[in-house]
Order: sequence, then C-alpha cells, then structure tokens
Amino acid sequence: MSGTSLDGVDALLVDFAAEQPRIRAACHTPYPPELRAELLELSHASHPELHRLAQLDVMLGELYAAGVRRLLDEAGAAAADIRAIGSHGQTVRHHPHGPHPYTLQLGDPNIIAERTGITTVADFRRRDIAAGGQGAPLVPAFHAALFRHPDHARVILNLGGIANITVLPHQAQVPVTGFDTGPGNALLDGWSARHCGTPYDAAGRWAGGGTSSPRLLQRLLDEPYFALPPPKSTGRELFNLAWLDARLDGTETPQDVQATLLELTAASVARAVAEYAAGAREVLACGGGVYNSALMARLAVLLGPRALLSTAELGVDPQAVEAMAFAWLARETLAGRPGNLPAVTGAAHPVMLGGIYRGRL
Repeated sequence: MSGTSLDGVDALLVDFAAEQPRIRAACHTPYPPELRAELLELSHASHPELHRLAQLDVMLGELYAAGVRRLLDEAGAAAADIRAIGSHGQTVRHHPHGPHPYTLQLGDPNIIAERTGITTVADFRRRDIAAGGQGAPLVPAFHAALFRHPDHARVILNLGGIANITVLPHQAQVPVTGFDTGPGNALLDGWSARHCGTPYDAAGRWAGGGTSSPRLLQRLLDEPYFALPPPKSTGRELFNLAWLDARLDGTETPQDVQATLLELTAASVARAVAEYAAGAREVLACGGGVYNSALMARLAVLLGPRALLSTAELGVDPQAVEAMAFAWLARETLAGRPGNLPAVTGAAHPVMLGGIYRGRL
C-alpha cells in the first residue's frame, strides 16, 4: 500500500487462517527522493493530459461495453451464454525499450465487466514486457493454432496500421517467429487524410495513379528500424507523418508520395519475408490492407514466387483475425495457459497474458 502522503510502500504479510487476522511481518520501503518528486509533480491538477488520458480510458470502456451489448443483441445471445470478453484496448503508446519499458492500452476493463456483466480479460501486453519481451506481436500464437500447415511453411501477414509477419514452419519442433516489419496502412491513411480528406485511400487508387520515387523510398528505407534483427516491434511513435515529413525534400507531389508509401509497405514486408521466411511457400494476408488492391498487387509481385492469398480463401475473414486472436488469448488466460511466444517477443519465458476482471456475481 502507498498512500497520498507519498512517503513509500507499506508491505504486510497477513495471516487470515484464524478469525482474527494476524500480521506476521511488515516492512516499509521509502520512495527514492527523485521518484517522490516526480509523483508529487504529476499529482498536481495542472496536468490536463493526464486528466484527458483517464477520461479517454473511461470513454473507451463505455464504448467497448456498448459494442458488446450490440453484438449480443444482433446474435440473439445472452450475457450468461458468454464465458469471457477478450479486450485488447486502444494502444496509445508503445515503448518497449529503455530502462523503463512500457506499453499503454486504453479502455477500462472494469467498466466493460460492470456494464456487460461478463468476465473480461484485458491488459494483455504488459506481462510480456515485464518478462523482458516486446509485448508484441502477440497474435502469432493464434496464427500457429489456426493456420500452421503440416506439409509446408507459411507466413501470415497482418496488414494493419503497422504490418507484421508470423513465420509458421511446418515442423512442429521448429519455433514460430514473427515481428513488426514496419508501416502497414498507418502512413498511407495519414497521408490520404491530409491531402484528400479521406480516412484511407480506397483500393489504393490514388497511390496507383502516382509514381513511386526511388530516392524518397531509399530515404525511408534508411530508417534504422528496418535493419534491426527480431524480436522487434514498433508503432505510431516512430512511423508517423512527422517522421515522413522529415524525409521529404519538397519536390515530391502528394500523389507520388502516396505511391512511394505503398512501395515502402510492400518492399519492407517483402524484404522481411525474404530474409526470415525464405522457405515459405505461401503468404496469407489479413487486416484492412487486404482491401487495398494496389498494395496487394504490388506485394504479389515482390513476394513471388510465393503465393499471396487472403485468409478469406481459407474461410477466415481477414478483418476478423486479430479480434479472434484476443478472444483466443482470453480463453488461454482463463485456462491458465501462457499466450506469448518468447521466440517472437523476446520474453525470458512463457507467461499468462492479461488481468481477469470478473463479471457480476
């Protein structure tokens, strides 16, 4: 326990075996002066961003709960029929490096559990980081359970805001690997929003009308992240429009920049597959980028001779794979099984992921 006095941490060992609780041991650990100063400064009401963060956490929790209730209504299912909700939350910061690595997802699971009455599993990533991992990607374990083929190696390509691959060897004794390759849709969507006023470039038509700039592409690919060996993960903290703006020389047209961003996604994915999954026979794509036909066409060229397929061709909606994965991870947690793959995240050992927030009694 640490109170508002901010003097330190009180730890007790309490025995509840008898009717009267008995303190068997106690100790007090003072806050280091610099930590106490930081906490005092953060506690002042002059931090509107902290208030904003907390409010967004509540608002997202309410929205997620409403989404679950709507889903149950449409499915004709009752809350009592549902074992659990797996809620990933909205990532607002992912910083798995440095002396104090962390990742932060919003969407208060207490609210989800209270509003729906359903046990909710959430906060999946931080336990992996606590075990020395990146906290991402976490979906490869589900990819392995769903898509691993006994006769040939496969790659699962998730084309979300950030692109990532899962390498699935056909040999059961060979570990599954995977990592974030770099930008997926995030830069394409951001540039389209800035210059076209649309949330995304539908089917990649705007990019398809431009010309990729080899010089700009090389400046983008010179980003050190691409050369890092796995395990690795990234996010909007790195790949954002400010990062892009710093690499433009002012001579490029907006449409040609969009074409170059499409080439960046395709080229970084293809390079990652060539280096880390050279023996794979096919690449199964999922995520929103599957619907960018210009991107998929370019990937098909760069990934050849490997076949590029949508997971839809295996009967799995490409937009549903990641949500399914966190339902599966919630099931693994409730069953007391680990959900991370240390060969993917770099964690020291397998761990159960997420906290369990019980539904109404």
